[in-house]
Amino acid sequence: MKRYRVSAALARWTLIALGASAGHWAAAETNRAEDIVQSQCFVCHGMDGESSTPLFPRLAGQHAAYTARQLADYKSGRRQNSVMQAMVRDLSGQDFEALGRYFEARPVAAHTVADPALAQSGQALFERGKPEAGVLACSSCHGAQGHGTENLPRLAGQHALYTENQLKAFGQRQRRNDSGVMVQIASRLSPAEMKALASYISGLK
Repeated sequence: MKRYRVSAALARWTLIALGASAGHWAAAETNRAEDIVQSQCFVCHGMDGESSTPLFPRLAGQHAAYTARQLADYKSGRRQNSVMQAMVRDLSGQDFEALGRYFEARPVAAHTVADPALAQSGQALFERGKPEAGVLACSSCHGAQGHGTENLPRLAGQHALYTENQLKAFGQRQRRNDSGVMVQIASRLSPAEMKALASYISGLK
């Protein structure tokens, strides 16, 4: 009986120690992410990932793994942007993961659509796609509300201009750091369809 009590006590203290260690690691990671955001990210993306201009993406609520992968792609050159490549040059994979978790935890704000009529015309594309051109519905991969998955980005609430610009970049094969699906889809959309789709996505919550 005494041996059992000792073993149980040891197990309990081990769990406490592990919990304390995990808590310390999580706090250190958050502090590291905040330091990077304050020194490098906040000017364009804000401390809470809301971004200062529609040219830059909203990062609040974005899936951590997706953000970390995009940062890694910038560093490797798989995704091209001279500003972002300079920002990530001295960051590590652990930094990318920390930043991903930091922005994923930021509160997601609801945003008003700038042009409701335009957004309405983009809804059909989002929900049904463009079958005659072989374009899948956005919702089939990114979800009915555009929340995405760990591997696919959250689109809901993204700046319309940013989304439109990324669709153009995929369509013109200037951005190709995906499986090739987005290049195929975007290349079959007209500029007007991209604008309408981006408008609709901006109002999703």
